[in-house]
Amino acid sequence: MGLTSSSVLVLAMVVAVLFFAATVVWWPRLGRRTWRAVAGRVGLLLVTQVALFAAVGLAANRSFLFYGSWADLFGQEQEMGVVVDHSAGSKDLRVVGTQAPDVPGGGRPAVAGQIQKVLIAGERSRISSSAYVYLPPEYFQKRYAGRKFPASVVLTGYPGTAENLIKGLKYPRTAYLQAKEGRMQPMVLVMMRPTVAPPRDTECVDVPGGPQTETFFAEDLPKAVAETYRVGTGPRSWGVMGNSTGGYCALKIALHHPDRYGAGAGFSAYYRAAEDVTTGDLFHGDDRLRKRADLLWSLDHLPQGRSSFLVTTSKRGEDNRKGTLEFVKKVRSPARVSSITLESGGHNFNTWNREIPPGLVWMSGRLSV
Repeated sequence: MGLTSSSVLVLAMVVAVLFFAATVVWWPRLGRRTWRAVAGRVGLLLVTQVALFAAVGLAANRSFLFYGSWADLFGQEQEMGVVVDHSAGSKDLRVVGTQAPDVPGGGRPAVAGQIQKVLIAGERSRISSSAYVYLPPEYFQKRYAGRKFPASVVLTGYPGTAENLIKGLKYPRTAYLQAKEGRMQPMVLVMMRPTVAPPRDTECVDVPGGPQTETFFAEDLPKAVAETYRVGTGPRSWGVMGNSTGGYCALKIALHHPDRYGAGAGFSAYYRAAEDVTTGDLFHGDDRLRKRADLLWSLDHLPQGRSSFLVTTSKRGEDNRKGTLEFVKKVRSPARVSSITLESGGHNFNTWNREIPPGLVWMSGRLSV
C-alpha cells in the first residue's frame, strides 16, 4: 500500500479510532495506583496519540503530497527503473520508464499522451537529475509527425518531488484538458524539482566551487531535451514555470537568460534567494552574486530582454504580495509582465491548482515554434 493511497489513510483512521475506543473502555480498569496500572494508562495515551498524529499526517500528506512514497518519507535512495528506451541523438538524456497520464484513453499515447521518466546528465554543469517529460497526444499522431512543439520546464518547491507535479498539481492532466478544449496549444512539459543537488537547496544559483544549478537549467537542460524530442530550440519555444522556490527559480532563469527562455511564470514566488541552513553558503562572500540573485535588484540594474513574466499572489494568505507588486512595477520594455491576484489563497496546493490552468494558457500564448 502506497504512502498516498486511500487504503493506508483509511487503515490509519480505523486504528486511531480503535485505540481511542480502547482507551475509553480500559481507563476505569486502570484507575489504580499500581505501577502496572500507571504503565497501562501511559501506554494507552501514547499509542492513541501516535495513531491520531499518524492519521492526521497521512491525510495532510495525501492532500499536499509533501512525500510521494515511503522511500521518499524515510530518505531512502530510489533505484532507477528499467531502461525501456534510449535517447535518440543525445548522450545527455535517456528514458528510464513510461507511464500513462490520468486522462481518458491513458493507455494509448496518440489519445492521451505519455509521461516518460528520464535521467538528464548536464554536460557543462556536471549535474545529473531525474525528471518527467509529458508528451501531448499530438506528439504521437501521424499528422503532427513533422511538427516541433514548444516546451516548458515545470519546477516544484523545496523540498518537493517531481511526482507532486503529476499527482498533486496535475500538470499533465491540466495541460491535456486545456489543449483539448482549445484554450492552449499542445506543449511538452519537463517536470522536475529544483533540488538537483539534494538535499541542498541551491536556489538555482551557480555556487562558487559548488553545484552549477543555474547552468544546468539555462544550458544543459534545454540542450538535452531538444536533442531528444521534437521541440523548438529558440527562446520563443521555451518557457519555465514553478511554485514557491520553483517559482523563484523560474523567474530568475527567464530574467537572466532571455536568449534561452522566452517566458517565466512564478506561482507564489519570492524574489530574493533564501539563505539558511538548507542552502548553506551560496555566494562565498561575493556580493555581486548575491545582488544578482535578488530579482528586484536585477530588474533595476541589469538589461531586460524580451522575456514575458507571470507572477501570482493573493490579497489574503500570501506573504509575497509586496514583492509581487514591486516586481510588476519594475519590469520594463522590451520585457512584459502579467499577474494573477486571488482574493484569498495560502501557500499551498489548493491555491496553485487555481493558478496553474490559466498559467498554462498564458504560457502557451507566449511560446511558438
